Amino acid sequence: MVVKLESTLVFDRLEISKIMLVIQKAFKRMTDVVGAIFLLTVLLPVFAVVSALIKLSSPGPVLFKQKRVGLHGKEFNLLKFRSMYTNSNDNIHKEYVQKLINGKNNELNNGSQDAPVYKMQNDPRITPIGKFIRKTSIDEFPQLWNVLKGEMSLVGPRPPIPYEVEAYQKWHYRRIIEVKPGMTGLWQVKGRSNTTFDEMVRLDIQYIRNWSLYLDAKILFGTINVVLNPSGN
Repeated sequence: MVVKLESTLVFDRLEISKIMLVIQKAFKRMTDVVGAIFLLTVLLPVFAVVSALIKLSSPGPVLFKQKRVGLHGKEFNLLKFRSMYTNSNDNIHKEYVQKLINGKNNELNNGSQDAPVYKMQNDPRITPIGKFIRKTSIDEFPQLWNVLKGEMSLVGPRPPIPYEVEAYQKWHYRRIIEVKPGMTGLWQVKGRSNTTFDEMVRLDIQYIRNWSLYLDAKILFGTINVVLNPSGN
C-alpha cells in the first residue's frame, strides 16, 4: 500500500511538472508575440532612419534574407538589415566559420591559439553603415518579424547557416533540435563575440538544460546592457 502511494505521488509530481512546462512554454510564446509587437511599434522610427541610410550608402535592398536552420533542423528565411554590399561572396565567411567550428584557431588569428571572435573582423563585404548597425546590433531588429511568425523566439540559441551545420560534430546538434532559435541568448550575454565555437555551444546547452522564464528575463536584461556597452563582455 505504501509503495503504491509513493508511486502515485511520483506520478503526480511528474504530471504536474509536465503541466507546468506546458504553461511556461505557452507563456514564453505569449511573451514573444507581445514583445515583438511592442518592439516593432516602438522601433518604427529607427527602422525608417536605418532604411534610408542603407539606401543612401549603397545600392540594393534594405532587408537581407538568409537561409537559417531552426527548430528540428527546419530551414527558414531570417531577416536582417542589409549590412553588406549586394552580390557579396559567401565563400570567405563559409571558410572562416568552418575553420572556427573545427577549432583551427591558429589559422584565424595569425598563428595565435587565442579564442577567435565568432564574427569576422575587417570583413571586406561590409558597407560603412553596415559596420555601425552590426556593432550596435541594429541589423538584427527585423528578426522581430521572425519571432512574430513563430520561427524564432526572443531568447534562444542563434540559428546557424546551413553550411555551418555541415561542419557540426554530433554533440553540436542539440542546439538546433530541442528549442527554437532566438535573437539573443546566453552566449551573447556571457561571451558576446569573443568566444570559441565549442564554448558557444556549451553555453547554448547550458541554457537548454536550465531554461526558465526567469532565465529568459535575465538574458533579455543582460542583452540590453551588452548592446549599450558593446566593448564589454
